[in-house]
Amino acid sequence: YSRRRYSLFYRIIMVKFLKATKVVVLLNGRYAGRKAVIVKNFDDGDKNNSRQYGHALVCGMNNYPRKVIKKHSEKKQAKKSKIKAFIKVVNYNHLMPTRYSLDVDLKTIVTSDVLDNAEKKKKALLDAKKQLEDRFASGKNRWFFTKL
Repeated sequence: YSRRRYSLFYRIIMVKFLKATKVVVLLNGRYAGRKAVIVKNFDDGDKNNSRQYGHALVCGMNNYPRKVIKKHSEKKQAKKSKIKAFIKVVNYNHLMPTRYSLDVDLKTIVTSDVLDNAEKKKKALLDAKKQLEDRFASGKNRWFFTKL
C-alpha cells in the first residue's frame, strides 16, 4: 500500500471508542491532568455551532477528595470528602481515554444548553457535584477519585 491508501483504509474502519460514561484525562488547559467522564460526544462536530471538529461534553473533578483516617471527626471527614466539579466542551485532541468507565447518570444534569446560561451552569455543577460525592461515598470506582 502507498501511504495515502493506508491512511484512507484506517480512517474507514476506525472504531469510535470515545462514548458516554468513558473516563478520560484532560491534557490541555486549566484542567490539564484532571479526570473527567464523557457525558455526550460529537464525533463529526457540530455543524450549526462553531465547533466543526470532534469534541465531547465532559464533567470532571477540579478538586479531588482528600485522604480520610479513622481518628478524624465526622465534620472533618465530611470536609475532606468534598469534590469540586467542572463542566467543559473539549476537543478530542485534548483528551486521553482510559480503560475505565463511570456509570453515573449525568446525562439529565449536564447538557449542551447548560453552558449557555450562568445560572443553569451553576445548578448543573451543584447537581453533578452531589452525584459524584454520592458515588465516592459508595466506595465504587476508587481509581476515578484519586489524583494521577
